[in-house]
Amino acid sequence: MSDKIIKDVVVLGGGTAGWMTAALLAKVLGKSINITLVESDKIGTVGVGEATIPPILNFNQALGLDEREFLQATKGTIKLGIQFEDWWRKGESYMHAFGSIGKNFPFCDFHHFWNRSRKQGNDASLWEYSLNYQAARHNKFAPLAQIPGTSLPGISYAYHFDAGLYARFLRRYAESKGVKRIEGTVSEVKVDPHSGFVDGLVLENGQLVESGLYVDCSGMAALLIEKTLGTGYEDWSHWLPCDRAIAVPSAALTPLVPYTRSIAHEAGWQWRIPLQHRTGNGMVYSSRHWSDEEAQGALLENLDAEPLDEPRLIRFRTGRRRKQWNRNVVSIGLSSGFLEPLESTSIHLVQSAATRLIKCFPHAGIRPQEVAEFNRQSRVEMERIRDFIILHYKANQRRDSDFWRDCERMDIPASLEEKIELFRHTGKVFRDYDDLFTEVAWQQVLIGQGVIPEDHHTIADSLTGEQLADLMSSLKTLVDGTVRKMPEHEKFLPPEV
Repeated sequence: MSDKIIKDVVVLGGGTAGWMTAALLAKVLGKSINITLVESDKIGTVGVGEATIPPILNFNQALGLDEREFLQATKGTIKLGIQFEDWWRKGESYMHAFGSIGKNFPFCDFHHFWNRSRKQGNDASLWEYSLNYQAARHNKFAPLAQIPGTSLPGISYAYHFDAGLYARFLRRYAESKGVKRIEGTVSEVKVDPHSGFVDGLVLENGQLVESGLYVDCSGMAALLIEKTLGTGYEDWSHWLPCDRAIAVPSAALTPLVPYTRSIAHEAGWQWRIPLQHRTGNGMVYSSRHWSDEEAQGALLENLDAEPLDEPRLIRFRTGRRRKQWNRNVVSIGLSSGFLEPLESTSIHLVQSAATRLIKCFPHAGIRPQEVAEFNRQSRVEMERIRDFIILHYKANQRRDSDFWRDCERMDIPASLEEKIELFRHTGKVFRDYDDLFTEVAWQQVLIGQGVIPEDHHTIADSLTGEQLADLMSSLKTLVDGTVRKMPEHEKFLPPEV
């Protein structure tokens, strides 16, 4: 490995991944290193990542961004969860709502009390006790600090935003922090014949851009990590069969709902994401079960407003780069792998990789131990998210198409099989180390997909039947009362400029 002290970093590629990475590097390491971003206006970005998960708040806060300025610049809206429609069975829906549900108990999650209550005749769904879900259903939102007289732990939220506008917003921020932007297309990548390290980027105009560390944010082109270094790819398409998406924006509708919709179809699923100025739409599907024409037809037939552009086809292969960090190249964003946007993890994976790079940043040279740890954490994170997404496909009772029957019959990773069976028999689910998704997230998707626990934790028997009924009733009253005090979601958003 290199013993050269890293004083310069080159980020190849702009878009959301490039500018998020450059902005965070500049904020945290800007006094120690020089950061250059190379991008070409001629090369487009995928740019469909418009939904996020709650850790995006930590990222924006780490940069010191003003929330209202950010929402205004990106045409953003609030996201309280993802509503899954027709996934378990046609006509059924549930929400993966952010935040907690019910009341937190030591050593025993609330859903055990709910499950015991259900066996005693309580027909309320688990989501009756979710503040996030009830707020989303009523198009309400406010930070809990602004709601008087509630003892609930708080509301958890993320954003929907225009990814292209977010990249522009972060570009202005990063350049103000000293990031140098070079406009140009790479015509040649120079590689040191002895070390195999990338030695420089030659642009079409002949300019040579050199650095000790390169961050590959070139998207699916993976110019450095794959085309230059031949890192290799671990294919997960046998577990995640969708391999294409068609995206199209449509006119905005009111009211602006504070949640993402994921609507299952015959051979895939459709996203619907509300922004201030438009609605983001797309169909994710399996090309073995649907032609491009069939998928596009199903998408256009299920828009809720007039399309604003021509549909755009995106081909992908789910999986991960075998090494996210190889030699002196770190891949971030789509260059590192692809997981379909079912749980809005694409932008988060950029955030976590950029954060991980800072934590493992090479000081006195690139060390194999540091690279190995970075790659281990990256692999574990991707595998945990992969399992969570597979769960949605595997645990279905749809028998109306070959696609869904194939999903139900497919073999799944042993790690996921064990988690499902433990929950099915005992109601217990445990968050693995480095698992992005909380126990409450797993509980909602498992129960929403029809995996109802046969048993509950013994702590749930510590209440008498009357005490349990009082608990469930008082919690529901508290949630409903809090939601009534909340303003409409749109009142939280800044006025358009």
